[in-house]
Parts: sequence; structure tokens; C-alpha cells
Amino acid sequence: MLRQRVMTALVLVAAFLATLLLAPFPVQAIIFGAIASAGAWEWSNLVVIRAPLARVAFASLVPVTCVFLWIKLDLAGNGPVLAGQPLLAGSAFLWSAMLVGLKYYPGGGWLWGQPWIRGLMGWLMLSATWFAVVFCLRFNHGPTVLFLMILTIAAADIGAYFVGRRFGQHALAQAISPGKTWEGFWGGLTCVALLTALVWANLPIAYIHLNLGSLLVLGLATAGASVVGDLTVSLLKRQVGLKDSGSLLPGHGGLLDRLDSICGAAPIFALGLLLVGY
Repeated sequence: MLRQRVMTALVLVAAFLATLLLAPFPVQAIIFGAIASAGAWEWSNLVVIRAPLARVAFASLVPVTCVFLWIKLDLAGNGPVLAGQPLLAGSAFLWSAMLVGLKYYPGGGWLWGQPWIRGLMGWLMLSATWFAVVFCLRFNHGPTVLFLMILTIAAADIGAYFVGRRFGQHALAQAISPGKTWEGFWGGLTCVALLTALVWANLPIAYIHLNLGSLLVLGLATAGASVVGDLTVSLLKRQVGLKDSGSLLPGHGGLLDRLDSICGAAPIFALGLLLVGY
């Protein structure tokens, strides 16, 4: 299982890097839109939609929204970057509000028990994730910016895994994901802080105005949001009795099981870039 998991991860990393390095911006937007749409297809399991046509209809909401945002905000490159700030701020607010749901779970079961609520969450989360990713790509050195976002999420995940396995004793969210611990959480944040300091120390002279304190806040907020995204999808899977969102990725489960952290982190990271003055 570990070998299968590692092989799948290597393929995903290679495909991601190839997209960043070789594909032009519009093609990148299409590829990431297709990934978000595939995530919506799996999300239909969380809404308990079984009929194939109904699943297609639900999944199609995400690409339709992506196309609308692409045209409305002129994301092809001519529209002002700041035009997307209200959407990112709204998404960040919703993720912040989600902390309340996570804190009091299994309280609020009447809310999570509503299929339309879970469906609405999926549509908003996946559409906002695509928008945040495309937003990052529009910055100077966009592919590098997006790579650093994924690297931050990976550092938080890897740090949490190894520190949690070695020192974990206190459950982070026992009713949602029993394997996660507070020790792992802080270990993940420590890894992100070290990564952020390393990136800051090697910034080009053109970005010398970015101070370490602001970038540390951005990195830690991104890492914390990735945990919220992970726990949110875990909560919804537990609500409908699913272990994995699908079986598309050998050793990892479904695609959504890899997107959950990105869903939480991407809007926070994109908005944070604006706030730190990138």
C-alpha cells in the first residue's frame, strides 16, 4: 500500500509540475477546471446523488461557474487583479465560519444532514478553489507562486504526519478524524514556519519589501486553513458514512481526498498575497 501511495504521489507531482512549466495560462486554467469538476463528480457522493445524469448535472455546476468567472472578471489577463478580492474575502469568511461547525460537531447534525447544504458547500468550495488557483497564476511568477502554495500545504501535512506519529497524544478532532492530534498540528505549523523562513531568505531583490513577519502569518494561515479544509470534507464523509470520496487515486482514495486541504488553503493564500503586498 505504501509503495502504491508513493507511486501515485510521484505521478501527481510530475503532472502538476509539467502543467506549471509547460502549459500556457489558459490551458492551465482548463486543466485545473477539469480537476475541480472531477472533484465535484466525487462530491456528488457526499450529496448521495446516485443517478448518473443527476451526478453529471451536479458536477457541471463547477465548470459553468468557472467559465462565468473567467468571462465576467476577464481572467484571461486584461481584468484588474483586485476585482477578485471580494470573492476571495467571502470565501475566507466562509472557511472561518466553518471552524464553528468543526468545533461543535457532532452538534449541528441537522445542518450537515441536509443534502442541499452539502451540495451548496461543494459547489462553492470547488469553484472558489479554482478561482483562487487561477488568481495565483495571474501574479508575477504565477507558477512559482502556486508551487509555493502547494509546497506549504505539503509541509504542513508531512510535518503533522511524522510529529503526530511520534508524539501525538491529544486528539485534534476526535469525532471527525481520530488520527489527527494537536501535536501533529503544531508540528505541521513548525515545518511551515521553517519553510517560510527559507523562502524569505532566498527571495529575489525585487521582493525585498516583503517582510518575514507578514510571510510567516501568511504561511501559518494557509497551513491552518488546509487543516480546516481536510476536516470539513472528513466531517461530510462521516455524515454519509464514507471512508474515501472515491477510488480514482490508488493508495490515496478519491481525488477529493487530495483536494480537501487545497480547498481550504487556496483562497486564504491568494487573499494573503494581496494583503502582504505581493
